[in-house]
Amino acid sequence: MPVPHSPEPLRWFKSSYSGANTTECVEAARLPQSTAVRDSKAPDGPMLVFGNASWKGFLAAVQHQQLSA
Repeated sequence: MPVPHSPEPLRWFKSSYSGANTTECVEAARLPQSTAVRDSKAPDGPMLVFGNASWKGFLAAVQHQQLSA
C-alpha cells in the first residue's frame, strides 16, 4: 500500500512500552487510511504500511497474547 504524498512530514511515535534504554523499538505513524511502521534505529530506511483493519487486528492479537502470558 503506497504512502500518500503529504506536505506534512509523518509524525512518528514509539509505544509507551518501549522505554528509554532499549534499542529494539519500532515507530509508527498514523495516516488517514493506514499506519506506517519503521525500525527506530534506521529512520531513513524502509517502512511497512498496513491498512487500518490489518493494523487493528495486529494490535488486538498482541494484546490478547499479553493477556494470555
